[in-house]
Amino acid sequence: RPRSIRVSIVIQPTGDVSAAEGDTVTLDCSFETSYSNPTLFWYKQEVNNFPKYILKCFSKTVENADDFEKDRFNATIINKSVPLKIQTLQLSDSAVYYCALQPTVTGNTKTLYKNLWSKDNTILHNIH
Repeated sequence: RPRSIRVSIVIQPTGDVSAAEGDTVTLDCSFETSYSNPTLFWYKQEVNNFPKYILKCFSKTVENADDFEKDRFNATIINKSVPLKIQTLQLSDSAVYYCALQPTVTGNTKTLYKNLWSKDNTILHNIH
């Protein structure tokens, strides 16, 4: 009798998200899974560093890592998506953000960037 294989994937839009200091941004992540109660994770990866765990969502519960306060970093599972909302943006928020799903059999490694500064350090949006 063949075993059933469960498959989970996450899909993030590719490209830069530009914003000014103090703004709010929402980073999208949609997912497909055959599991009924998946757990979704968000990670932040700064240049030349390893991904840092931000938070996880399970059903209606959200748990944040100590370094990422709930009043600035929040996510909710809505249908088949788990958008990450970052409020009161700081320059230190400029990074690559990854969405991940547990359990995962196969995944999507496309990244979503949120840049406050371009590579030559010119301001993408005026900060008032």
